[in-house]
Amino acid sequence: MDSIRVQGGIALEGKVRIQGSKNAALPILAACILVRDQVFLENCPRIADVYGMLQILESLGCRARWEKEGLRIDTSNLSDGCMPREAVTGMRSSIFLLGPMLARCGQVELEHPGGCVIGERPIDMHLKALAEMGAVFEENERTTTGRADRLRGADITLSFPSVGATENVLMAAVFAEGTTRIIGAAREPEVQALCEFLNLCGADIRGIGKPVLTVEGGRSLKGCSYRIPADRIVAGTYLLAGFAAGGSIFLEDAPFRHMEAVLDTAEKMGACLAVTREGIYAQCPERAENIPRLRTDVYPGFPTDLQSVLLAVSCTGKGDSIICESIFENRFRVVEDLQSMGAQIERLSEREVRVSGAYRLKGKAVSARELRGGAALTAAALGAEGESVISGRRYIDRGYENIARDLRELGARIVCE
Repeated sequence: MDSIRVQGGIALEGKVRIQGSKNAALPILAACILVRDQVFLENCPRIADVYGMLQILESLGCRARWEKEGLRIDTSNLSDGCMPREAVTGMRSSIFLLGPMLARCGQVELEHPGGCVIGERPIDMHLKALAEMGAVFEENERTTTGRADRLRGADITLSFPSVGATENVLMAAVFAEGTTRIIGAAREPEVQALCEFLNLCGADIRGIGKPVLTVEGGRSLKGCSYRIPADRIVAGTYLLAGFAAGGSIFLEDAPFRHMEAVLDTAEKMGACLAVTREGIYAQCPERAENIPRLRTDVYPGFPTDLQSVLLAVSCTGKGDSIICESIFENRFRVVEDLQSMGAQIERLSEREVRVSGAYRLKGKAVSARELRGGAALTAAALGAEGESVISGRRYIDRGYENIARDLRELGARIVCE
C-alpha cells in the first residue's frame, strides 16, 4: 500500500527527535565525488531521496554502507560521467552531480532530472555558470552532456540566489584553477553545511553565510567525518502540525538558529515557544491566529518548503490570510484536496491565495502529488473531524524518514498502509 491513515481531532503531546536534513544531505553526497577517499556522514536521513542518490553513486562505481550512526561513502573507484537512465529517473537531485562530475571526470551525461511537480525549476542558471568556468554543454530532448578539459576560476554573478546553482558552482570551484567568486549566492543553511563539509575535507571557501562566496581552487580533498545538521523543514512541519491539532510538543534537536522566520510566524499565530540548546518546546492554541499576509522568500525569509503546511494550518485558523508564493509557480497543487476537506480557499492568481479560516475540516480520502503537499495534507488530517486517508505516501517518503512514526511519538493516531 502507498497511503497514510489518520484519525483526526486528537491534540498532540510529547517529544520527537528531528532527523538529518534532506536538503543538506543530497548535495553533500554529490560532493563526496570530489573526495578520493572515504567519507562518513553522521545523522544522514534514511529517506527515499537519499537512497535514490546512493543508487546513482553506486551506478558510477562508488561504494556506500549504512552503519549504526550514519553512512560511509567510498568514491575512490568512480567511473566515467555517464549515469544510467533508470538511476536518474524521478531524481531532481541528480542535478547536483553536474559540478562535481565535471570537476573530477571532465565530463558528465545525465537524463533530464525529475522530482516534484512544483514549478519549472530550469537548469539554465547551472549551465550558464559552469560554462563561464570553461564547461561546454549539449542538450537534447532526453539528456544534458557536459565536458570540461579544464575548469577555471571566474566571477559568477547569479541573477537569483538559487540554492542548486550556488552548490554546483561551489563544488566545481573547489577543483578549478584559480579563484572563483559567487556573487548573489544563496545563503540557506544547507549551502552553509556544504561549505563546512568541503572545508573540513580541505577546501578553502570563505564568506560562508554571506551573499558573496570566495573559493580558492585546485585543492586536493581528503576524507572526513561530518554530521548532517537537523532538518529545519521537518522541524517546521511538526511545529505547524501542532496548530492543526493543538497541544504541547517538544522538537528535540530542532535547528532553531536557522528557523527564525518560522518561529516568528508561529508566535504571531499564537504559539508559546521556549527555545533551549536541546530543541524547541511549543504550546499551540486550539485555533491559530491567521497571519493577514505571508510571502515566502529565500533564506532568511519564510521557506517555500513550508508554505503548503502553513496553508493547511491556516484553513482552520481565525480570520483571513493571503499567502503569496514567490519561489515556485506551482506550489498550490494541494488546494483542491484541502477544499474537498472543507477548506475555504480562493485562488487570487497563480502565486496567491486567500484563506478564510473554518472551525474544523472533515476527514477525506485525498492524494499527495508532491512532497510538501503530502506533508500539508497529513497536518490537515490531524485536526480534521473523522478519518482521512492520504494516498501517494511515496512522495512524503522522499523527505521524511517516517512521518507516521514521528507523529505517533507526539500522540497522533496515524499509521502507514
